[in-house]
Amino acid sequence: MATVFGATSAAISVSSSSSRKLHLPSRRSLPGRKASFLVVRSDAGANPNAGPRRAGQLITNAVATKADAAAASAPSKPGHELLLFEALREGLEEEMARDPTVCVMGEDVGHYGGSYKVTKGLADKYGDLRVLDTPIAENSFTGMGIGAAMTGLRPIIEGMNMGFLLLAFNQISNNCGMLHYTSGGQFKIPVVIRGPGGVGRQLGAEHSQRLESYFQSIPGIQMVACSTPYNAKGLMKAAIRSDNPVILFEHVLLYNLKERIPDEEYVCSLEEAEMVRPGEHVTILTYSRMRYHVMQAAKTLVNKGYDPEVIDIRSLKPFDLHTIGNSVKKTHRVLIVEECMRTGGIGASLTAAITENFHDYLDAPIVCLSSQDVPTPYAATLEEVTVVQPAQIVTAVEELCQ
Repeated sequence: MATVFGATSAAISVSSSSSRKLHLPSRRSLPGRKASFLVVRSDAGANPNAGPRRAGQLITNAVATKADAAAASAPSKPGHELLLFEALREGLEEEMARDPTVCVMGEDVGHYGGSYKVTKGLADKYGDLRVLDTPIAENSFTGMGIGAAMTGLRPIIEGMNMGFLLLAFNQISNNCGMLHYTSGGQFKIPVVIRGPGGVGRQLGAEHSQRLESYFQSIPGIQMVACSTPYNAKGLMKAAIRSDNPVILFEHVLLYNLKERIPDEEYVCSLEEAEMVRPGEHVTILTYSRMRYHVMQAAKTLVNKGYDPEVIDIRSLKPFDLHTIGNSVKKTHRVLIVEECMRTGGIGASLTAAITENFHDYLDAPIVCLSSQDVPTPYAATLEEVTVVQPAQIVTAVEELCQ
């Protein structure tokens, strides 16, 4: 079972069933409301080695099951249960064991084990040269990591908080993103930049920033956001193996999310979205913590007679327009739910991409629910108001499907 302990009010169950292909239906108007729907659970055991997708098919990672089926079969499923931060550590440790060029650097990542214990125990196992504690100097150690990547290492740079990496923005932009191009391909920058971000629980404005929109405009950078222990581990491994610089966004409120993941090795694609729940009436695009707010809203929507399709876009740059496009061609309505800021956010870029590529398939304007353009307040009641809540998602879907 996937459960968030003290992290978020929403929770979903995860079943381990094989993915299946869903052929797109012909364009049609919104069907009448039905009395009931099957509950759809996300598939944590999706095959990472599946073959290439073909045009005209929507390959999903979700199956329709009875509400109690996943819970009944959970104890008998293969694999092992991990919290999200433990899944990140497991992926990191596996790659360090597999490749001696993989190293970690950042503040307190060594013997302290990292602020959220993602690197706990790695310094004792691999030594101080591969798990390097740095001074409080983001600009310096980010530059050092980029230089290490240029000379053949595969560094993982941890920001104690993603907001602190703004101090290293020059290194990330002018060096990390550009050196492969400006060197004429002589240098590769296989570096992973990762750390906690998002709105926490009364962490204050400087520790509650959503910085996806800050980095998305940097040429040469890939960006992914994990949302479950399964994709956290798979995306971590994929990011480390990539020859491109990758920014991995982790949400501070999802570290204690628990899920059963496979014992065997797997790697997630850095450029694929995840079909969380197939549906017919509206496409809901989301990522990171908002996935759980959307799934909480989906339960209410199903009870009201709607059948939403939920996609965790995961890849923030580039977008998986294959999966997104197939969904838009089926539902003809799009709702984007993000925690990023509304002005210049991921939702704005996604709206532009869908409008440019799939405008003819839309039966209604794209709706985007984003955080308010204000610094995150410390007061809990005000903090909650700045972030999209499940009730707002339900209202938006009802208005969009009228």
